[in-house]
Amino acid sequence: EGAELATGGTRRGIVVSTLAEARFFAAGGFDDILYAFPVPRWRLAECSELAQRLQEFQVLLDSPQGLEMLLQNPLPGGKRWLVWLKLDCGNGRAGIRPTDPEALALARSIAQGSPELVTLVGVYAHCGNTYGCRDIPAIQAIARDTTAAVLEFVAA
Repeated sequence: EGAELATGGTRRGIVVSTLAEARFFAAGGFDDILYAFPVPRWRLAECSELAQRLQEFQVLLDSPQGLEMLLQNPLPGGKRWLVWLKLDCGNGRAGIRPTDPEALALARSIAQGSPELVTLVGVYAHCGNTYGCRDIPAIQAIARDTTAAVLEFVAA
């Protein structure tokens, strides 16, 4: 019910952190789901099944190895992997640092490499480093820093 309310009844544009959640929402009629963790090789078959089944199943990438894995495992039937580049703007859990020289090269590789197999949807950052904050100004400072880092990266 909460997801229905959050999406205004569209059942589109939901973000999940586990594939169990993705399967749950897919079974409930959601057909636009972002799996917000870089795809591990051992979860590739599950991600492929969801990508084939849903109108849009989007995944995160944060390494050239992840990109190569998707390219070596294309989706059938003219479907493409829909990819967000995961930036680590201070959380330290997953992603590539936007200041890492390899980050721009990875973004270009995703965007220009094989768009018929893998399509770059955008960049994604999660402010999980706010979890330890004790007040609103601290959360706002992290949000501002993350926004600035993402915008600077996108501009580059």
